[in-house]
Amino acid sequence: MTPTQLRAYVAVVRLGSVKQAAAQLEVSESAVSLLIGQLRKEFGDQLFSRTAVGLAFTPGGLRLASRAAELLGLQDRTVLEVSAAGRGRRLLRVAASSLFAEFAAPGLIELFAKRAADLEVELSVCDPGSFESLLLTRAADIAMGPLPPVLDTAIACRPVMNYRLVIVVGPDHPLAGVPASPGQLRDQTWLLGPSAAADLGTMPAMLRRLGVPEERQQIFQSHAAALGEAKRGKGVAPALSFTVAPDVRNGQLAALSGPHATVDAVWHSLVLTNPGAPSAAAELCRFASTPRAIQAMMRGVGVAVNHFRPSVHVTLWS
Repeated sequence: MTPTQLRAYVAVVRLGSVKQAAAQLEVSESAVSLLIGQLRKEFGDQLFSRTAVGLAFTPGGLRLASRAAELLGLQDRTVLEVSAAGRGRRLLRVAASSLFAEFAAPGLIELFAKRAADLEVELSVCDPGSFESLLLTRAADIAMGPLPPVLDTAIACRPVMNYRLVIVVGPDHPLAGVPASPGQLRDQTWLLGPSAAADLGTMPAMLRRLGVPEERQQIFQSHAAALGEAKRGKGVAPALSFTVAPDVRNGQLAALSGPHATVDAVWHSLVLTNPGAPSAAAELCRFASTPRAIQAMMRGVGVAVNHFRPSVHVTLWS
């Protein structure tokens, strides 16, 4: 595995096209295909396949995408931090689970960043299982998403927002309007966003509880892409209730009923307590649970580019 191979892979993941990746990297399409093929051979994993709405990842392919982007982003992150310090600006590094980052973080970060003219916010999409190590090694200032089961005493956590995960299908799907049993759900094609590949979180917990086999799982570049496939009747998709409510009301999606089709959960914020988190991280931790912040997260407001600098694009943008 070489940096050249990882750069080619990340470009294909981000752009969703070998042709566009080759153009960005200024190499031939065959060169990009060769590098991807080498990675597939080395890992013994197909990594991804093409669908009508983009790329669908294997669990291993999604993990490689996140890790490759993290490794390649270290240099850029260092340059950004040094540059920001030289300009007298503060940098707040936010680590977030993919579900929180896609749907809640944009509105929250935009609203929070407006409170301080000298603040730049960098959002990284991370496996919640890495939150503790990211904070303890100071690779992140604050982490937001599901709460890890065990935390170091040097880390403080605070509830941010209650949410409900529901299972939705297209209006013509056989399960639409029918209470679904665990057996029926297990037999469906599951259309999933990147959070399904994490070890922690509501979505992977739901898959484990229902015993959904891996061959029934299709993981997409984003949760929105998975929902797009669900609207076409391609399978079932877990989704945040507040994000799909408009589609359920207008009949583009149907929410399944029954005790196995919904899960209530809570997002948390985590910061260091000793010797203390940066002041901006502590303030965001307090601010995130306010009614104004929760409204911003649920609205999904667009992000001002000059304030929001995402360092990992793999699971959010193509």
